[in-house]
Amino acid sequence: MGMNTSHLSITDRKIRFALVGCGRVAKNHFEAAEKLKEYIELVSVCDIDPIALSGAVNQTGAEGFSNLTSLLDNSNADIIVLATPSGMHSAQTVQIAGTGRHVMTEKPMATRWDDGKRMVQACDDSGVRLFVVKQNRRNPTLQLLKKAIDKKRFGRIYMVNLNVFWSRPQSYYDSAKWRGTWEFDGGAFMNQASHYVDLLDWLIGPVESVQAYTATLARNIEVEDTGVVSIKWRSGALGSMNVTMLTYPKNLEGSITIIGEKGTIKVGGVAVNEIQHWEFVEPEENDKNIKLASYETASVYGFGHPSYYENVIKVIRGEVEPETDGREGLRSLELLIATYISARDGRRVSLPLDY
Repeated sequence: MGMNTSHLSITDRKIRFALVGCGRVAKNHFEAAEKLKEYIELVSVCDIDPIALSGAVNQTGAEGFSNLTSLLDNSNADIIVLATPSGMHSAQTVQIAGTGRHVMTEKPMATRWDDGKRMVQACDDSGVRLFVVKQNRRNPTLQLLKKAIDKKRFGRIYMVNLNVFWSRPQSYYDSAKWRGTWEFDGGAFMNQASHYVDLLDWLIGPVESVQAYTATLARNIEVEDTGVVSIKWRSGALGSMNVTMLTYPKNLEGSITIIGEKGTIKVGGVAVNEIQHWEFVEPEENDKNIKLASYETASVYGFGHPSYYENVIKVIRGEVEPETDGREGLRSLELLIATYISARDGRRVSLPLDY
């Protein structure tokens, strides 16, 4: 989809990356860049906070910039990674695309529907790639689940339930001014649970409509700390998603359960890292290895950033199509926005949001 960007393929040298935003998630990008250093080099880092910036420069040896404009004027990066507050991604993407560089943005790609569409349009217009980080899709447990669905092992899927029972103290929201705001962050669904919202379309298929309730029960923030959403898919399947950041005393569960005509599975653990139930009418040879896919998770980020970077590298080398480009990112953004509209207006919201 989108414009042909093959003329931009880079095959004769390392791909040059720049990272904008050296906060909480940046370390995952630093680790990925280090692991893949035979293919890429991190040439520039950027942060408006001088302490975060000097830490990143010391850790990576990349050149530091205090704002995006000076980075774009002075860096020779091929692709700019955005790990900035979510509400800033759109304007930054438009600015970067205007200089003819690829963009890779952390989730969610934007906090507003029009902003997301604007990002895709700007990258199309400039003939550059837009990548949206969905590293959890690369988790071994979810890869197995996706394969089972693609092979139609469930037959007809009847019911799907996702739980994200995590804990974020007030100090987490207080750690930066942008956290917990509508403009820059979004709430429990859009920020903390957005990788789970992503599973609704990626695994199960197009959603017909949603009906949601959200609440701010315990945290002093603009956005929700707790919410529920009921979902009807176009296939007829029904489901729900339950999200809270108020679990006592720590993260408890990030899970998905799928109940189908010919199979039932539950992938749980703190962050979909354990296969807890796996049963199909027609067993397969590989089913006995299922336990091997479960892994200890050190954090809710999973282990997928390096694997995600590998796809981006191959795309820029002209070898494969992107797994999660801007249009794919819009699918989960659309579900998030529909959820928020439903909760705000107290009504069912049908997709697509517009034609």
